[in-house]
Amino acid sequence: MSASTEETLARLGDRRPVHVHSTAALVTDTDKAAAAIDRQRARKQGEQEDGARKPGVEPLRGNDRQDLAISPWELLGVFARASTLARQGRGRGLAEHWQGLKYCQALATGTNGYLSLTEEGQSPELSYRAMQARELGRAFGLAVAERAVRSHFPDHLVSTLDAEVVLLAAFARSGPRPSLGARPRPDFFIEAWRPGEPSRVFAVTVNGNHQVANKRTGKADRSAFKQLARGSERAEQFHLAEWNNTPCLLMSTELLASEGVTVNALQAPGGGLIPTRPTAGRASADAVLSERNPTYVGGVRVPAVEGRRERYRDGFLIPRKDVGWYGQLLARTGAAGQLAFAGAGTEIAQYLTDKQGHKHYKQKTFAGSSSVRDARHKIGPTWFVGTDQVFRLNRTRVEAFSGIAEELYDLLVDGEVEAYRRRAYDLRGALPTGTTTPQWGPASFGDDGTVMTLRILPREDSTSSE
Repeated sequence: MSASTEETLARLGDRRPVHVHSTAALVTDTDKAAAAIDRQRARKQGEQEDGARKPGVEPLRGNDRQDLAISPWELLGVFARASTLARQGRGRGLAEHWQGLKYCQALATGTNGYLSLTEEGQSPELSYRAMQARELGRAFGLAVAERAVRSHFPDHLVSTLDAEVVLLAAFARSGPRPSLGARPRPDFFIEAWRPGEPSRVFAVTVNGNHQVANKRTGKADRSAFKQLARGSERAEQFHLAEWNNTPCLLMSTELLASEGVTVNALQAPGGGLIPTRPTAGRASADAVLSERNPTYVGGVRVPAVEGRRERYRDGFLIPRKDVGWYGQLLARTGAAGQLAFAGAGTEIAQYLTDKQGHKHYKQKTFAGSSSVRDARHKIGPTWFVGTDQVFRLNRTRVEAFSGIAEELYDLLVDGEVEAYRRRAYDLRGALPTGTTTPQWGPASFGDDGTVMTLRILPREDSTSSE
């Protein structure tokens, strides 16, 4: 066994603090960056009106502003759970399911005790630099966003969904491969839910950057401030029931901040309420979704505010009459993501519309290129079923496993989303937790019954291949 590999896996399960920066000064600096963006657009494109941004942006409150204690593997687990339905063609098992594995050696404890990029993480191949900023930025940003939602709704479970996959169901453009085009939009939706009660939805934008800012870096040139300003624009493109009714969380992660990785975070208030759903019948999450086609062009009515006249803007508006349908959509898309995380195959398709990729998941993928639900492991008292992947870390063979509690998996395969949600809620607090697990190594447990973990394969299994 390679000692360096052992050290890497131990490091992945070691919780360390991550800086969270959320102050009134950050709001001011973001506003200055937004004004600079508007001036630049006016010069280049002749746009006279300022960009539409989320009103009422403010710092996080209370404990949400404290530093986040988390392990690198928990971070990568957050990213993996949110990325399982990204649709990367027939190689989706390898291209999507294990995106986080490439960052196993990218994070460690810095000299000040905070989580930082390692030497390897600081010097990615040039062509992968933007990808690393985007993906690790999402991991850190979503971890802070999920914590904020849980702190406001501690007796709820939290589901994070790719916003594009959700919006495709209603707003996809026609074509051989439905898409949203270049229309700006949030990156994710976070739903806080509890069976038998209304749930809450947050629009989330997440970005990352490698800028090394110093005292000479102007506010208008600070990548984090510009990313928050543009994130506010993307969040403003989605509205539930009516304009400005959806709370949002805006995140920008500075990977090379001098004090260690730093997440700059802002929020905007809103209702975001989805009514209680019946547990059976056409309006339940067990029922196949009916077709909806809300208007995008001129679809958002902005009332007269701040001295401006009433006007209509393009945007993703879920009409009030369709809010219940949107709740069904979130639950069913979340179920598809859970199955994908566990390596399910064609079973995923039952929860997705044609526009979301029903046919994509209905067809069988090429042999060897897809994740398959063919692994079963007992962790603590719970049996988990899922999929695995063997890869080399410093020439040592390492196995990654992701899955979901077996009884929850069986309910989802059978199309019982409402029963799954009830059982998942009942099991909260009874499932394994922690950052490591016996006989494995670093672990990332979700309160929704999912797990992602690593272990070094025994030497006798690896000698035949080396």
